[in-house]
Amino acid sequence: MTAALLRRSAIRDEDLRWFHVRRRRVQERMANRTRERQPLLPILSQHVSDQWQRQRTLLESARAAGLGEHFTIDGTEWQRVSAKMDAERRDPTTAPIRAVNRVTGKLVQLTHTENQAFWQWAIVETLRLAGLRAEELTELTHLSVRNYQRPSGEVVALLVITPSKSDRERVIPMSAELFHVIAQIIRRHISAHGTVPICVRYDLHEKVWSEPLPYLFQNVHAGGQRAMSTTTMWRMIRRAAEGLIDTDPRFAEVKFAPHDFRRLFATELVNSGLPIHIGAALLGHLNIQTTRGYVAVFEDDVVRHYQQFLDRRRAQRPESEYRTPTKSEWSEFNEHFDKRRVELGSCGRPYGTPCQHEHACIRCPMLSINPKMLPRLDELEEDLLARRERAVAEDWRGEIDGLDLTLTFLRSKREQARRFQRSGPVSLGLPVVPHQKSQLTGE
Repeated sequence: MTAALLRRSAIRDEDLRWFHVRRRRVQERMANRTRERQPLLPILSQHVSDQWQRQRTLLESARAAGLGEHFTIDGTEWQRVSAKMDAERRDPTTAPIRAVNRVTGKLVQLTHTENQAFWQWAIVETLRLAGLRAEELTELTHLSVRNYQRPSGEVVALLVITPSKSDRERVIPMSAELFHVIAQIIRRHISAHGTVPICVRYDLHEKVWSEPLPYLFQNVHAGGQRAMSTTTMWRMIRRAAEGLIDTDPRFAEVKFAPHDFRRLFATELVNSGLPIHIGAALLGHLNIQTTRGYVAVFEDDVVRHYQQFLDRRRAQRPESEYRTPTKSEWSEFNEHFDKRRVELGSCGRPYGTPCQHEHACIRCPMLSINPKMLPRLDELEEDLLARRERAVAEDWRGEIDGLDLTLTFLRSKREQARRFQRSGPVSLGLPVVPHQKSQLTGE
């Protein structure tokens, strides 16, 4: 009798009922937070991109102008000026660039504002496109960028995430947009220092200093280079969102945190049709239920779509096919990526799927334009405009709507290709481990 009483738990089932209720309420609040921020994310992304482009244009124009000279940007007249302390510097070329807005009379430190705009853009875009935790973002180094060359010669860029919360290293295949952001960060360091500087990072949770490494997200702190902290990244995201309050009052009530981008990334993956267990691997979750809690959709929808995916996969792939692929099957898999090359660039459709747009590549979001084919886009635009004139003359209203839609997609893809063309090739260099660097220099 006594042993039975000892084995009985002192916590009743009624005591645990409120724990489950509270857990559901927390998940509901997180899902609602994601739904509120999902329509605002493209606006924030476009804002930080436009701000950086504007500040970079201002800085380049001011750098090209001499002291006291006037220059005009977007209809606004500016004048480059200098401070007294600039003349006292040992190297005047390192002095920050300043300019005065001749309309408002405001003095702007262009070097500082352009630097702040760049890092706001880099932080928002990296979090949005990679779904990293804030701590994982601060731990990204030059060593995290890896290349994998396929047998066909195609090079795939990878981003290696160091062990963080789950204590497991994972690899993320970088999209073209994410690779562009990482390349811009490395290019900025190389332009300013000749390489990615080696610096230390202070861990706010463990209260320890890291080994010197070439961290990607670093800035000047107390006169020296130091890796950014999670607090610095949170402040930059907050300032970027506050810059939109005047044009979009919704940002006055909605605050963005670094982890919001991770939840939005998971929601976009699953809603786009990616199997949830693949999303869990990309996010570094050990349990698929954790990923399900990140997704802001109805749970019944998630279960139903996932069960449909499992049934479809079992029907298409019998149990006997779960084996090591033969050489011919592996060759066919590699040839799929070669067949995705089309006239205007390359198609990004996944393996085993046919073209869903009947080769209407201009309208297809999977098409990635090769900058070398920009003249061909101009030819296509001239042909579409000629066809539209004929449609207007014949009053073919359905044809006019279709041609207008095609022209919109064409011009959007051309602008994207031109933006990548202006960036030019980026040399990522070879990262050097600290002890190897000392051996090479003989120190």
